[in-house]
Amino acid sequence: MTDADDLLETVRAENETELSRLGSSKSLYADTGGEIDTEPVLRATADAEHAAWRTFEGWADDEGHEAAREAFAETAAEERAHYETVAEKLDGYEPETVPTLHEYLRGLEDTVERTGALVGRILASRRSKDQVVGYFVGDADPQTAGLFREFGDDLDDQLERATDLLEAVCVDETDRERAVEAASGAIEAAYDEYVDSLEALDANPKPVC
Repeated sequence: MTDADDLLETVRAENETELSRLGSSKSLYADTGGEIDTEPVLRATADAEHAAWRTFEGWADDEGHEAAREAFAETAAEERAHYETVAEKLDGYEPETVPTLHEYLRGLEDTVERTGALVGRILASRRSKDQVVGYFVGDADPQTAGLFREFGDDLDDQLERATDLLEAVCVDETDRERAVEAASGAIEAAYDEYVDSLEALDANPKPVC
């Protein structure tokens, strides 16, 4: 196992509860403000994809590390394609909301922290993307479900890219610790918004056993 693989497992282990809840059915309820229907699901997805595109585009524009700049630019291009695909299914919808996760990401300027936070963002987004796929499967819309599965496949590619980048930018244990902290910060930002949204809907963010 490489140092980057070990770092990834550390992030997963330290944020197991948050990632589990972000992957629950309540995640979609939170993202749509309690309106689990096709258009609200698509709007929430468009908001997330648009924010990701702009975040990683901004990172690429001011990143000094060549490999990181290329990785961020490639990720931005994928997220732009995702957004444009979802936007085609909506009639004139213009994203106005920046998720808390991306507010956190946009505050990062250090390459190591950005790379770690990218890992955290992917882990959090992968969980919520699975819920969107599940929604469209349940809605008997296999074409759209398949589309979002492809988005999930892109996230898997992004995770591999980010893990490779960690190997390049983390030169010592201090860097690895900072990367883990930034990854956890990204997951916590997504989780905090999840909790706030559910509490605003008078829903319990914790699973019912």
